[in-house]
Amino acid sequence: MGNISAEASSATLMIDLIISLDGYASAEGWPGWWGLEGPEYLAWLGQEEKKGYTFLMGANTYRLMSGMSEEAAAEGSGFSADEGASLTGLAAVPKIVFSSTLTAPLAWPNSELVNGDAVEAVRDIKRTRTGPLSTLGSLSLCRSLLAAGLVDRFRVVIFPVITGRTGSERIYDGYPDVSLEMADSRTFDGRIQLLEYVPTVLDAPPGGTQ
Repeated sequence: MGNISAEASSATLMIDLIISLDGYASAEGWPGWWGLEGPEYLAWLGQEEKKGYTFLMGANTYRLMSGMSEEAAAEGSGFSADEGASLTGLAAVPKIVFSSTLTAPLAWPNSELVNGDAVEAVRDIKRTRTGPLSTLGSLSLCRSLLAAGLVDRFRVVIFPVITGRTGSERIYDGYPDVSLEMADSRTFDGRIQLLEYVPTVLDAPPGGTQ
């Protein structure tokens, strides 16, 4: 099973993850971005916001992020200025939410609810729509889309921390074997590393029995 190429579809899909060096999505007690966001990284985030992504997410991420976005918009939220701007800005971004438990209409602006199978829905979206798609959190959704061969780009931004004691949400548990061809890399603020790949899901290790 290989990934579907951008040339074979109208919309392209990127898995986009922010992780610690040891592969956790978050860590108890740590601030957002592990407290290490710098001006170069924040400027890059601002540029990314202008690329017109439609974000894909599951129900748990929807509940979490919509609540945080609403909280960030309130006075005295406790979020930093950068975190608040990032969270409140998500209200204006088109979002597709995959859930069998949520009901339409969704309260978070610009959110479209899909109740059916997420893999088949994304397969259809890639075939019938245009523009870039990106995941937002939603680790199980990312895993399912990658395993189905629907991902055109796999991007991780690695923050230089190890959160072996406090880390939660292990990224790669349950993943298939995947080969990764480097498409882009860069360093922000002398410490944050971006790695972007073209993924291909493997049926067996290279050189192994097919």
